[in-house]
Amino acid sequence: MDWNAVVASNVRRLRVARKLTQEQLALEAGLDLTYIGGIERGRRNPTVKVLGQIAAVLGTDPLALLQPIAASRDDD
Repeated sequence: MDWNAVVASNVRRLRVARKLTQEQLALEAGLDLTYIGGIERGRRNPTVKVLGQIAAVLGTDPLALLQPIAASRDDD
């Protein structure tokens, strides 16, 4: 499983749902904008500490950022 892709998808989905820009998320989490962009593109491997900072801003648990989103299946 590509864990960077899982985190990327979850961070972006939750950020957009909360109507935050990458810049706003970065500022509130105390992180660099380019770092957030790298995480959302799956090119950066965030530490547990960083996952906690991002999760706090997004109002979720850090574990939620590691949960693969189940794809809907039409053939069931």
